[in-house]
Amino acid sequence: MPVPEAPDGGAPPYISARGLTKRFGDFVAVAGIDFDVARGEAFGFLGPNGAGKSSTMRMIGCVSPVTGGTLRVLGLDPVTDGARIRARLGVVPQEDTLDLELSVAENLYIYGRYFGLPRRVIRERTAELLEFVQLAERANDLVEPLSGGMKRRLTIARSLINEPDVLLLDEPTTGLDPQARHALWDRLFRLKQQGVTLVLTTHYMDEAEQLCDRLVVMDKGAIAAEGSPRQLIDAYSTREVVELRFGEGEQQDVSGKVDGLAERVEVLPDRLLLYVANGDATLAEVHARGLAPSSALVRRSTLEDVFLRLTGRTLVD
Repeated sequence: MPVPEAPDGGAPPYISARGLTKRFGDFVAVAGIDFDVARGEAFGFLGPNGAGKSSTMRMIGCVSPVTGGTLRVLGLDPVTDGARIRARLGVVPQEDTLDLELSVAENLYIYGRYFGLPRRVIRERTAELLEFVQLAERANDLVEPLSGGMKRRLTIARSLINEPDVLLLDEPTTGLDPQARHALWDRLFRLKQQGVTLVLTTHYMDEAEQLCDRLVVMDKGAIAAEGSPRQLIDAYSTREVVELRFGEGEQQDVSGKVDGLAERVEVLPDRLLLYVANGDATLAEVHARGLAPSSALVRRSTLEDVFLRLTGRTLVD
């Protein structure tokens, strides 16, 4: 069955959900959400633990049945066409599921056989993919001693063996050091340039800003906001943020003295956050009012500011 026509006559969405719901007994993990993912787009799900991100990804991946609403992936219904959808997906789970006792190349070979690919095709794609993820020189090495970053790159290579139309990435860089994260971002950016549709969940706001064309922020199973990183910052934050640090216990006393300087003031235990259009001008006014912070920082607003405003700063178990 082909991907259906879009209502506006443009390219139809690769993934479309309306009222998508997932329940586990009385617990509602995903509470009737709507979203579309376009072909070639990098689309992100952000949210705290328990927000419903992974439950949504598992429904898209056709490994968890939909409780309510409708979901179409590549124009197909996961209820009746799960096997056909899975054949066109690549999946990078939160935890690497590599066979540690096999070599790097053997992991790709076995996965290719799962898809029924001819041996010749698997050999050709294995060579290309290991070159792509910069593991060609480790092809014959066992997986077990590889670093975390290498294993993650191998997991991505394995997910591409069937040349998927959509690549699902659940927390792709969790636990990696900064160098490994940036190396992985580079590979994912190259995939996006090649037209692969990326759908990812992440806890890293800088990762979402780097990779996502568009994203949704989820909280308690619902979508709290949707848009490009720039659109979300414009809608829910200010152009700049001024961070002021004072002596221990002084935050509360000082907070009333910055009235009128910012669109919004957030009082934290260790600093004041002033959400403003012009950070330098605001900082000058802070000093003009006789305030003397021990340190001051003017920075641009980020997705993290949006995320914390929408979902709060309270830890979620």
